[in-house]
Amino acid sequence: MKKVLLVFTSMLICMASVLFSQCDRKEVQDEAKKKGWEVKNIPEADEDYFKDMDGKIQLSADEVKGRNTWLVYTAGNDAFWDYIANKSFGSTDLLKIVSSYPGSKYNRDIRFSYFGIMNEPGFKKATKPDEYGLWLDERVGEPDPFENAAKYPGLNGGSFYGKASGVVGLRLFPNPDFDEEAKKKWDGKRYYTDENYYLNPQLVRPYRVAMSCGFCHASPHPLNPPADPENPEWENLSSNIGAQYFWAGRVFTSDLKPNNFIWQLFNSSPPGALETSMIANDNINNPRTMNAIYSVGNRLRAAQNNPKETMAGGTLNLKNIEKEAHVPHILKDGADAVGIQGALTRVYFNIGSFHQEWVQHFNPLVGGKPQTPIEVKVAQNNSVYFQATEKLVNNLAKFFLKAAGPHHLKDAPGGAAYLKTDQALLTQGKLVFADNCASCHSSKQPPNNKDWRSEEYKQWMRAEVVKPDFLDNNYLSDEARHPVTVIGTNAGASLASNALKGHVWDNFSSETYKNLPAVGKIKVQHPLNGTTYDYQMPGGGRGYYRTPSLISMWATAPYFHNNGLGKFTNDPSVAGRMEAFDDAAQKLLWPNKRSETDCMDKWGLPFCPPIYRTTEESYIRLHKNYLPPIFHRMLEKGENELRIGPIPKGTPINLLANIDLEIKLGLSQAKKHKDLIGLLINVKRSLRQIKQQNLNSEQATEVLKKLVPDLLSVSKSPDFVVDRGHEFGKDLSDKDKLALVEFLKTF
Repeated sequence: MKKVLLVFTSMLICMASVLFSQCDRKEVQDEAKKKGWEVKNIPEADEDYFKDMDGKIQLSADEVKGRNTWLVYTAGNDAFWDYIANKSFGSTDLLKIVSSYPGSKYNRDIRFSYFGIMNEPGFKKATKPDEYGLWLDERVGEPDPFENAAKYPGLNGGSFYGKASGVVGLRLFPNPDFDEEAKKKWDGKRYYTDENYYLNPQLVRPYRVAMSCGFCHASPHPLNPPADPENPEWENLSSNIGAQYFWAGRVFTSDLKPNNFIWQLFNSSPPGALETSMIANDNINNPRTMNAIYSVGNRLRAAQNNPKETMAGGTLNLKNIEKEAHVPHILKDGADAVGIQGALTRVYFNIGSFHQEWVQHFNPLVGGKPQTPIEVKVAQNNSVYFQATEKLVNNLAKFFLKAAGPHHLKDAPGGAAYLKTDQALLTQGKLVFADNCASCHSSKQPPNNKDWRSEEYKQWMRAEVVKPDFLDNNYLSDEARHPVTVIGTNAGASLASNALKGHVWDNFSSETYKNLPAVGKIKVQHPLNGTTYDYQMPGGGRGYYRTPSLISMWATAPYFHNNGLGKFTNDPSVAGRMEAFDDAAQKLLWPNKRSETDCMDKWGLPFCPPIYRTTEESYIRLHKNYLPPIFHRMLEKGENELRIGPIPKGTPINLLANIDLEIKLGLSQAKKHKDLIGLLINVKRSLRQIKQQNLNSEQATEVLKKLVPDLLSVSKSPDFVVDRGHEFGKDLSDKDKLALVEFLKTF
């Protein structure tokens, strides 16, 4: 009982402290700036080490540099991921991910099948620990030229590009804090085996792990998949397909178990999807697929068909920015609409570059504190890494303009066997596409902005789609935003708020985005009784999705922005991709086939559509090492963690994850504060009842069900059904649907 009261009191204290500590921000510099570095100290890597990747495409010198930037440049984020290792309450430790400790899940032999990350060619599993007791991969292939410290001197010793870790996209850097005192305290064996040792926020590791963009975007090449996904060669990898098999919950919850709600939360990201706002937390759990990057030139041309967007404020400080411009929409909600170079620069920010500044603008992982904008001008003045990134993304853009071409099924090994040759059937599929899909999913559109509902539009598109070159240079998207009220898919990602006016990515979104009108009401389903009710979508940028491209859709199932539609096969072979495509296409065009699936038993997924629910009774568990000393007195003898709960098995995860904790001063926030305090009081009352009456799990669940109305009242996104919406083809005949599917395979 004392624990419950203490937790409740601490939550109220936290709320008050947030209200009365609105940002004591100070001027900070990144590590490079502090050491007197300049952009000239950060040269672009020019070796064509990855020449066998991406179909062995021939690249110019600048394009080679661009690919190297994508795969090995980490923009100083080794400092951030080291910070996270000690600030994530024991959840995230990338140094363990690159290990192969005997008898553990950290093992090069299962990195792809278990974690969904790519083993780097030229390495083998560790046969012995290194000098620090770490079981790191051992190099057996040609040397990595980016480790050349003479050519690329690093900030803290070694090479500027770090050392290859054995995992594509993760690099190792010497930890400048690993001094003689830290060496005396370090114990490599306890690091893997003793939670009282490794769950220590003061632990200093020998290495920092840094992340390049390739970690979340490099994956098996659809046209040349590896025979063994655990042992690919460079020729088996693609830089732009997106990490479709990436298990975010396994990668970012190193040592947690399912009885911890944090495990439940992270694992609600389906493989291939990631909550990109999990660091700059906006208190909405909205996993999104890691973008496949296709046909960048055609994408830019498609953007020319849409109205120009207006840039203002801090956005104008970005390099190569125009006040009025046709821009592509990179994020799923079309938020970072500032041009491709500005969007790429924000990506490096988002994965930890110059974190010394951005942790002052929000509470990482937890949220609650009102966000403030990270200013481009401040980054340009105080971060050498940011300055370098602005320069390096020029060649990165050139690389994608050259290399990000479609992957056609006909070119895949055995791919022709999956394609129909019946021309009448394919023509039928093309006409169905013209009548039902092309208005959004074609960048080739009639001149003079003909109304897509008109007969004139229909006839033009029908004539166009049967031309032999219809798919040539077609981005297969209009590159426009559409209201979620029309699309009908889960609204979570469209409600993302980080790019709104005054929020963290304010300087990376257009004024046009910030002033988008509200889209109206959507129907959402009550998570317990299944009834539907109206939810008024807020405006100011929220409520929209940009049209995804259908390029290579045979290779990119499951579908929707959250990978919520279709079977996950964990198999990058052509057969595995086609199995996923067939299932997702069926569910796309026959919505009645969307239902509870066998994904938990057969495919190893912890959650299944339509609503992701906790798989067992869980608690928010905080190890005593992360608690202030006052909390230690509240632990029972022999206990080493504080548990907040219980959270019953079957609880909708987003019922808790989407609580709006952002507390601001002002009378306009009075109702919100009242609702939050009311929720806390009712939570306390319910937990006290469970404790005093010694209720079992079923009885506790009945008590906690009464909290659902309070939880919904403070939710930032009450839409929990992940596989709904986009039912535009449901009324077609089966014959038309089957013909359409055959045409889609050719994309």
